[in-house]
Amino acid sequence: MAIVKTNDNQVVLSNGDLIRDACEELGVLFGCRSGLCGTCMIDIVGGEENLFELTEEEVAMDRDRKHRLACQAKIKEGTVTINFDKF
Repeated sequence: MAIVKTNDNQVVLSNGDLIRDACEELGVLFGCRSGLCGTCMIDIVGGEENLFELTEEEVAMDRDRKHRLACQAKIKEGTVTINFDKF
């Protein structure tokens, strides 16, 4: 079992799932959903070790493990706590 959470809410996923759907349920905004627009940028507050390595798109955008695209990030297991701009 994997969990994506904010300070206010959480969504349970299966191990190995993309966190896109959980993040959308938590209120993250999406544009293209394919890693190109950057609209779904999230800050990883805790549990970055529970995410798989950066995708090629994230590497190309010079991201680090604390700033990820919600549409591309995939959770191995455990809990990942996120923060994002709601506006």
